[in-house]
Amino acid sequence: RDRLTQNNLIVSTSYNWIRNTQKGLYDDDYSLLSIRVESAGNVLAGITSLVGEPTNSDGNRTAFGVEYSQYAKTEIDYIKHWQLFSNNVFAIRAFGGIAIPYGNSDNIPFTRSFFGGGPNDNRAWQAYELGPGSTGGINDFNEANMKLAFNGEYRFTITGSFKGALFVDAGNIWNVLDNEDNPEAQFKGLADLSTISVGSGFGIRYDFGFFVLRLDTGFKTFNPALEEGRRWFKEIKIPKAVFNVGINYPF
Repeated sequence: RDRLTQNNLIVSTSYNWIRNTQKGLYDDDYSLLSIRVESAGNVLAGITSLVGEPTNSDGNRTAFGVEYSQYAKTEIDYIKHWQLFSNNVFAIRAFGGIAIPYGNSDNIPFTRSFFGGGPNDNRAWQAYELGPGSTGGINDFNEANMKLAFNGEYRFTITGSFKGALFVDAGNIWNVLDNEDNPEAQFKGLADLSTISVGSGFGIRYDFGFFVLRLDTGFKTFNPALEEGRRWFKEIKIPKAVFNVGINYPF
């Protein structure tokens, strides 16, 4: 609640490098690599330190009466499509991101943090419902400062403009090097990769030519929020399904 409602002054610089081999809108055999880095608060830290801006009751400096955020953030996103027989497509995506607070901050602002779930992420969970870690999404808006996501999808034609898809989504969010003190939400080592969630399902799409209307049905195949021994295949049933409506393909 504090992260969602607090005021943040964010002055940042970012650089995004993209390599895309797609030759046209209808090219379904290509790869895309995007690397983004962002740095925030360093200029304000230098200015407020230079002018001797006093710290507030939390021990942080302010600019224009608002605490400024200071962090470094990196995101790497890789997408690969293979065009198969009869214009069917197999697509994968791998994403990794981390944002580290320092200096004037001990957490990442809500608008710069990561979340899991939703029509373009792990479709077995609603947006902001997944994680962090094995906490089970105890808040209305669950966010953290580290994220891993992996997706695989086989897309095929049913008839005419009607398309189908089978997919598997995996990933989670965690807190690392911030002020979160719940061990179930923290990433402290490779052993915490055991809390990566897995969702699977199918989708029905209609291709209008200039955009695709998409309905995906996801099932929690591995839910790290459940007790050990009950995490695999316990929620693959229609009452537990999550339905996502989206425009265009998720990746």
